[in-house]
Amino acid sequence: PGVWGRPADRRCGAGWKEAVAAAAGALQAGGLVALPTDTVYGVACLAQDSGAVRSIYSLKGRNGGKPLAICLGDVDRLYRYCQVNVPDELLRDLLPGPVTLVLKRSEELNKDLNPFTSLVGVRIPNHPFVRELARACSGPLALTSANISCQASTLTVSEFQDLWPQLSLIIDGGPIGDVQSPECRLGSTVVDLSVSGKFTIIRPGCALTSTVEILKQKYGLIPESA
Repeated sequence: PGVWGRPADRRCGAGWKEAVAAAAGALQAGGLVALPTDTVYGVACLAQDSGAVRSIYSLKGRNGGKPLAICLGDVDRLYRYCQVNVPDELLRDLLPGPVTLVLKRSEELNKDLNPFTSLVGVRIPNHPFVRELARACSGPLALTSANISCQASTLTVSEFQDLWPQLSLIIDGGPIGDVQSPECRLGSTVVDLSVSGKFTIIRPGCALTSTVEILKQKYGLIPESA
């Protein structure tokens, strides 16, 4: 695959735009693109492309009953793919950020993406490259961590070298966080908001305390045990 050198180093230059265009082109051709997020390295494909979704499961050796999250560039786009039963302000307090919100999915979403559940996790990473790429694509991205299923999350592109041959493009954004710190590999905090007035933590992740504080203190949601 092509490797695009650290886009963060030249965010304002032509290199940044070229990297976004190259990644969008690879996705639109049905490919898989590895990229940095605000938590760990991820692999993305077009969520509405059933063949590409199958390729991500195959790449990771992932259990077919384990759902993929979708990734969007902006909160406004979330309403098209999800049924939202929380205040818009709540969404904007948590997104963009290292949180995956699980909501009821809408009819707009590809039926082949997580066909076993009526819910979908939504990510808007606080990372300019991913958001720009998501905006450049017509539908949502499907996003998962760049690692073999059940192995540690990755913080540099060299850590997922085993996956390189199956990727169309790798965006090298440099190391994410402290490579020595186990906390940096936790991934996003996953919280189910699909039941009105309640929340369930599905995965504690890296932003648990701040997320729970916002949901309980500011919005009065009641925690349920997963």
